[in-house]
Amino acid sequence: MLIKKLQYLLVISFFYSCVAAAQSYSGFLKSATNDSLFHTYKDALEVAKKGNDERLLISKYLDLGDFYFYSGIYTEAVDQYSLALALTKPDTISVKVLNRLGDVYLSLKNYAKAQLYLKKAAKLSSELKYIRGEAQTSEILGGCYEKMGDYPKALIEQQNSLRLFTSLNDNIGVTQVNENIGSIYEDLNQFDKAHMYFQRAYELAKHTDNDLLINILNNLGDVFRKTGNYQKGLAYTLRAKELAERINDGHQLESAHKDLAKTYILLKDYKNAYEHLKQAEEIREELFYSLNFNQMNVLQTIYETKQKEAQIKLLMQESEVNTARQNLLWLGLLTLVSISIIIYVFLFKKRKASQKIQEYKERTMKAEIEKKTIEEQNLQNEIQLKTVTLSKYSLNLAQKNKLISEVAATLRNMSSRSKIDVQSKLKEMAKELEVSLEQDEEWDEFMQFFEDIHPDFIKNISAATDHKLSSTELRLAMLLRLNLSSKEIASVLRVTPDSVRVARHRLRKKLPINQKQELVNFMLDF
Repeated sequence: MLIKKLQYLLVISFFYSCVAAAQSYSGFLKSATNDSLFHTYKDALEVAKKGNDERLLISKYLDLGDFYFYSGIYTEAVDQYSLALALTKPDTISVKVLNRLGDVYLSLKNYAKAQLYLKKAAKLSSELKYIRGEAQTSEILGGCYEKMGDYPKALIEQQNSLRLFTSLNDNIGVTQVNENIGSIYEDLNQFDKAHMYFQRAYELAKHTDNDLLINILNNLGDVFRKTGNYQKGLAYTLRAKELAERINDGHQLESAHKDLAKTYILLKDYKNAYEHLKQAEEIREELFYSLNFNQMNVLQTIYETKQKEAQIKLLMQESEVNTARQNLLWLGLLTLVSISIIIYVFLFKKRKASQKIQEYKERTMKAEIEKKTIEEQNLQNEIQLKTVTLSKYSLNLAQKNKLISEVAATLRNMSSRSKIDVQSKLKEMAKELEVSLEQDEEWDEFMQFFEDIHPDFIKNISAATDHKLSSTELRLAMLLRLNLSSKEIASVLRVTPDSVRVARHRLRKKLPINQKQELVNFMLDF
């Protein structure tokens, strides 16, 4: 039950960590800070609009766009970056804006749009000989290809970025790109290369206290864990956790707890694994609700600001018209009516907006539940189908071996009897053998189905013993895992039941199994 609970928490933590990953600020964005920042950037933009300095206006659009981006409101970020791009000329600022647009579309998982802007940025950087811009573009483009699973192109772009940042003596850029390349090799299961690049990144960042160093420590811990060096991996992940706690980085702290849980599971320390998974889940929930609250607060602030701007604009227009054409009495009366209507419309729209948000949340939650239910049912159906198929192949193997035994018996009878139509009998047996030989690939198909249903069984059973298991012993273990009887196993392996009992005894001696525990029950735990 404990292992199942740990697996359940791992799945839940992984799902919600994708939501929490949108939070890039260290710590949680507070509502008051959001309001203050938004109004600061908005006011600065309005001031810049009144001036004649286009570069300043572009800068203010970028500031407001960055605010939306880090708040997770990507569509508004795209709007601000697009307005900035419309004012730029083919220069270095244009490269920066194109890179930001590529980055935000990458966050939206719109990889086609991201590539479009990033390739424009790369071309412009090359024409301007803007090395830093080209390095940044290659890094983001490499990340885009990595998300798409195109690792060769991702490596080409990251290596190009590394070369350019190195030529600029930009240690931060070099550190980040080394970490990116290490992540690609980790995805490719080339752990030696991954470790080499993570180590290079660590040497450059080890004297800093930031989220990049935490990420590098977590990655080093992952590599050591995946290569079986659990103690060393544990040490790096603990350092990442301590640093995340010191700088109050919730996202990195959640990641460290999850990695610690994975390591403790491999060390079979399920109590510690459960505790770290529990802490990761608590942090994930706090990040999730904080992020949603902050986004709602920003959206509410944007909504109120736009409403106020509309109200101000409307009142100014009404004031100009009424001042020219109506006396003070009519002006006062019209103003009172207008304000009443505006307040009513504002409250009505706010209530409708709240209702729509609530309905959207309910629909989203219902859709997620239905999706999970369907996925779970599909998985159950697939496992049931493969289990039935596996049993069928086991039966076919047993029947083929039985046929061979019967043919052997028939041949012995023929050798002892003189008056028998040998030719017709041989043709009959040949036909039966041909049918059986057509199923020679059944054992390979049996192995494939078994690995589909129990993908880690052979690896886990081999790792559980200090002795090397022969292919025959591995086959016996697989058949035991299917809970077949000794008689059924003997039929599949073409041996006697006594031979199966001897083989079971030898296999038991090689495994770390309690004397009171049944061998079949031991296999079912893997």
